[in-house]
Amino acid sequence: MPRASRYQNRIELLQGTLDLLILQTLRWGPQHGYGISQAIRSQSGEVFQVDTGSLYPALHRLQKQGQIDSEWKVSENRQRVKEYRLTAQGKKQLVSERSRWKQVMAAMAGILNPSAGESKA
Repeated sequence: MPRASRYQNRIELLQGTLDLLILQTLRWGPQHGYGISQAIRSQSGEVFQVDTGSLYPALHRLQKQGQIDSEWKVSENRQRVKEYRLTAQGKKQLVSERSRWKQVMAAMAGILNPSAGESKA
């Protein structure tokens, strides 16, 4: 896909979806903020691009809720970075959010692909 059209087709995330994406990304292992945004971007085929103005407030909110924790570390290139990790509470929340997301996807599929015999747009 050409780069220009890739960015034209970016999708605005539904409210709450960013939290789910962050929790899922941290399920793969501890990560600093930039790494989380890069993982979301690459795993979504560059459809989701999370800017720092959205990412860091979400990280702070999740930390305040006890779903993630953080600690300062020194990165491979000797810079101080805050590394985030999923807590036990965050793992439970991720299971709940994934279940809710499956319901949303099933409901959307029902609307976008109604069963045969019903009127179709």
